[in-house]
Amino acid sequence: MKTSLFSRRDFAKRLAAGAACSSAAFAATAKAARFQFKYIVGSSMYGELPLSEILPDVRRSGAGHIDIWPRKHGNQREQMEEMGHEKFAAMLERNQVKLGCLTHYDLGPFKLQAEMRMGKKFGNQVVICGGSGPKKLKGAELKAAVKKFAELMKPHIAVAEETNTIIGVENHGNNLMDSPDSLRWLIELAPSKHIGVALAPYHLESLGLGAKELASLIVDLKGRMPMFYAWQHGMGCATKLPKAQELLQMPGRGELGFQPIVDALKKIDYDGFTEIFMHPVPRGIPILPSASEVTAEINRARGYLESMI
Repeated sequence: MKTSLFSRRDFAKRLAAGAACSSAAFAATAKAARFQFKYIVGSSMYGELPLSEILPDVRRSGAGHIDIWPRKHGNQREQMEEMGHEKFAAMLERNQVKLGCLTHYDLGPFKLQAEMRMGKKFGNQVVICGGSGPKKLKGAELKAAVKKFAELMKPHIAVAEETNTIIGVENHGNNLMDSPDSLRWLIELAPSKHIGVALAPYHLESLGLGAKELASLIVDLKGRMPMFYAWQHGMGCATKLPKAQELLQMPGRGELGFQPIVDALKKIDYDGFTEIFMHPVPRGIPILPSASEVTAEINRARGYLESMI
């Protein structure tokens, strides 16, 4: 009887443990299944084509938001002013598109306040800038410079909080925040959720990082990424190349395998924007001649990313 009683208890414990494991596995599977990219379309991909041509294609590319760029990469920010904000708002509504991001390398990180307040009336979520400060620093000097930058950003972060905006600092090449260490220190030294990293693999590849190192960095940034650029180095974007070589910046065309990166985004349940991206040469032209061709190329790259989920 003792043996029988022990067996029943043992069986019950094993059954409960198995159920718990199954529940955990199911929860993990369900979480992975729920992951999806939140796509945003960069207006600069269409050069200086009019917003009336670009906005209808945002939904066709699987996105619900647009990232508005100014000259020299596009001119849609200027178009907003020329047509007036009311007309722009009506155009967004007609095309079922939301303003998600305002990119402003032209303004830098310390002149974004007026733009954040303007964007608030459209429900804008992110403003993008580069990191201003000394360059080519390492170690303690770099950390001290990032700390100073974080201090200088406090009044701008306050406006980001006021307008419910996130300031995304891109790891642009040859900037203060262009290395993995600088990005990690930024989120440590500027702990507000209203500032984070706009992560561009293109520039980190230039420093020698591969897909696994990029994936590790994504996890280290702990979700403090309002923007992820699905953009690789390919053969670069500094000099004019044949179009086939220029397009190697796009996901699924160049040598960078995105699987470890997508796995890392899934691991952190990334909920920021994903912008399929490249730079044409010269700046200010569409990546391909027509809006429909640009959209088709974005959709090809989107299919590549989706295949990895």
